[in-house]
Amino acid sequence: MKTTNLDDYVQKERKDPDFKTEYDALEEEFTIAQEVIALRLEAHMTQKQLAERVGTSQPAIARLESGNYKNLSLAFLRRVARALGSVPEVHLKKRGA
Repeated sequence: MKTTNLDDYVQKERKDPDFKTEYDALEEEFTIAQEVIALRLEAHMTQKQLAERVGTSQPAIARLESGNYKNLSLAFLRRVARALGSVPEVHLKKRGA
């Protein structure tokens, strides 16, 4: 069975305008998800342990880490960041910049 590197696959698929539009629309969510996962693993915590520190449920942390967390609030992100010994950093930039 042939395996495909995810980065290579995404790079190839981004040549399709429809795929690129959808992928770009979710880029911020995936970036946050990757950062939370990396910080949680660095802290040697499970999703359940992080959820307990945040005061939420394990499925809420799983949704956040999936990049599929709808209506993510800055207050929730602050609680997650605090539990991970970090702070959220929010920036606004022009599209296409």
